[in-house]
Amino acid sequence: MKRVKRSEKPDERNVNDPFKKLPNDMNVVILMKLPPGSIARLHFASKHLSSIILDKKFTELYMTRSSTQPRHLVSVHGGREYVKMQRFHSISQEYPLSSNHDKVSCKLDLYGPHLTYEFTPPVRGLICGRNGTKVKVGNPSTGQFVFLPRVKTIKKNILSVFGYDPVNDVYKVLCMTVVSKRSNISRGVAPCDAMSEEHQVITVGAKQKWRMIECKYPHRHYSGSQGICRDGVMYYLASYKEKSSLMSFDLSSEHFNVTKLPEDDTLQQCGELVNHAGKITIATLQCFGPVDLWVLEYVNKEIWSKAVVVMPPLADRFGMSYKFAFRGILGNGEMILTPITTPNPFFFLCYNPEGGEFRKIVIDDIVHYSDDTIQVFFDHAESYMVL
Repeated sequence: MKRVKRSEKPDERNVNDPFKKLPNDMNVVILMKLPPGSIARLHFASKHLSSIILDKKFTELYMTRSSTQPRHLVSVHGGREYVKMQRFHSISQEYPLSSNHDKVSCKLDLYGPHLTYEFTPPVRGLICGRNGTKVKVGNPSTGQFVFLPRVKTIKKNILSVFGYDPVNDVYKVLCMTVVSKRSNISRGVAPCDAMSEEHQVITVGAKQKWRMIECKYPHRHYSGSQGICRDGVMYYLASYKEKSSLMSFDLSSEHFNVTKLPEDDTLQQCGELVNHAGKITIATLQCFGPVDLWVLEYVNKEIWSKAVVVMPPLADRFGMSYKFAFRGILGNGEMILTPITTPNPFFFLCYNPEGGEFRKIVIDDIVHYSDDTIQVFFDHAESYMVL
């Protein structure tokens, strides 16, 4: 893995810096044409460019451009015996794909039998992973990953959600923990069936610590459901007052809120939280059935709408050996389905509801073993941010 290193002699950046002779507008044009990893290295190599790179206007300009060129981000965790690796592949969403998929990869070497990190969806180019009480935040585009302080808790079931606060221009991680009480174990109550008792948040940055915060809505989080972040608010599915509900956490005010779900049996049992056309959506996919899309039209008024998408039978096109799970909706409206079992070579499907056509995206140069864990994230915007 390539790491971004700081110069031991800061004054070296002033010596023979060719970018000082160019107008700032020209330097901005040059930087906008470079990949994120190169910009991150120039931040330490050129003092003149560093002032541009750290400028908030340039950051927003680059992120706006990245958001219009989203990518697939594939995380592969695996290896053999005690030598494990976490590999990230950033792949262009442009179609048709180039021969090498315009792929950018980075690798984390892990040593030990239980080092699987569960990653949350990327937010503005960064991604957050958790393994027990250990949390790391990284930038797959530069290959830089840093550890956050361990979560202050005894052995508990933990759910973490990652997001960006645009008001204060900071990234935050929310962790909810459940105490594994002996009384619960003796009564046969699993930790994931208990109410979350601790809620902690940390701001990503130097010398930051976990802070306990209050939640007025005692709820049971769904550990199998990933949260998403939109407009400075984290969303995740949970059970509140014995009903499936949509929980939200405002990253600026650090206040929780709860939104009731429609009274639908399927929706109460399962659902995948996705961002669809800029709105929070819960999608349910039944075996050999249609996809129900429940769209939250107005957050404060709890107004939902429902759309039903009927897809052609997948078994007729891709064989009975694969069962698929719904994973999300791209910015262009295509629906993403991934095989529940990991195929080799790895692939996933893009379905266009308007044309009724499937695209099979095969990524045959991702090397993996049969017991590897593969996660696929969509609409990933690359960033040059240095942690």
